[in-house]
Amino acid sequence: MLQGKLITLDEFTIQETRKFPQATGELSSLLRDIALAGKVINNKVRTAGLSDVLGKQGSSNIQGEEQMKLDVLADETLIHVLKGSTDCAGIASEENDDHVSYEDTFSANSKYVVLFDPLDGSSNIDVNASIGTIFSIYRRVSELGKPCTEADFLQAGNKLMAAGYIIYGSSTMMVYATKLSVNGFTLDPSIGEFCLSHPNMRIPENGKIYSLNQGNTIKYSEGMKAYLNYCMESNKEEGRPYSHRYIGSMVGDLHRTLIKGGIFIYPADKSSPKGKLRLQYECNPMTFIVEAAGGIGHCGYERVLDVQPTELHQRVPIFIGSKNMVNKALEFVKEEVAAG
Repeated sequence: MLQGKLITLDEFTIQETRKFPQATGELSSLLRDIALAGKVINNKVRTAGLSDVLGKQGSSNIQGEEQMKLDVLADETLIHVLKGSTDCAGIASEENDDHVSYEDTFSANSKYVVLFDPLDGSSNIDVNASIGTIFSIYRRVSELGKPCTEADFLQAGNKLMAAGYIIYGSSTMMVYATKLSVNGFTLDPSIGEFCLSHPNMRIPENGKIYSLNQGNTIKYSEGMKAYLNYCMESNKEEGRPYSHRYIGSMVGDLHRTLIKGGIFIYPADKSSPKGKLRLQYECNPMTFIVEAAGGIGHCGYERVLDVQPTELHQRVPIFIGSKNMVNKALEFVKEEVAAG
């Protein structure tokens, strides 16, 4: 908000584009298209209990996970909106086996591809808890004028042009990051626009909240168990014990972490030795946002954004959040790795 004036997402992206004379405006236009899809999904989420969109779809996604009706609806909405965009060459979705190339003339000449998790935290849908949409935007590496290829979607996170999420909570917010900054926009239902509410977001270097599924502790490595003990030990100088909060939606947990500070962890364990969350649909975009805000995202063995993906649905462990808290957690994990 500038001197009491609401700044809409459209106005903000136009202002940002004017800072770069060489900019074509395609990235800004694509962000506005994603915001449009978010508004449609938000409308369905808000009226879910009044329409037949709650419950299970009766089908499974590529990971073998049972899909919820809203999962499918959100996926179809994003695919439809982005297909109608003149600035998207193709998409890849967590809910689908492979990427989709849009092969009309406009799309073939578009610079960007979009990857998304259409509805993160779908287990929360039927209990009215926070859920969200995660998206990432890459500049394509394939030849313009031709359909995009798998290589466009298998780029490391350090090649991202922009990433963001839309959280459907007590209010609906869109948070997106470029390499310059992170900004949050709250949907004003009275005018149907996302308006700037959280300019230049920065994550605190320290926090008092750790977030992970503590019910899986028996499956965790000894290093992870030692870190959890550290979090629960009393130390007034360091502000411990920390508080444990876990929503079960990466968007919900990391939105709180971004604003208040803290750490979110989804480690490898005995049942998921390579990790559980998807690199391209969840870990890369959320790490890009957190790092642009001054935080850290790490796999325990490598910076998340430096991992070179080999498949669309690749999974990795993740430690993400406030700089000092992530570094402390990594001390426990790295010591374990070094020990053998």
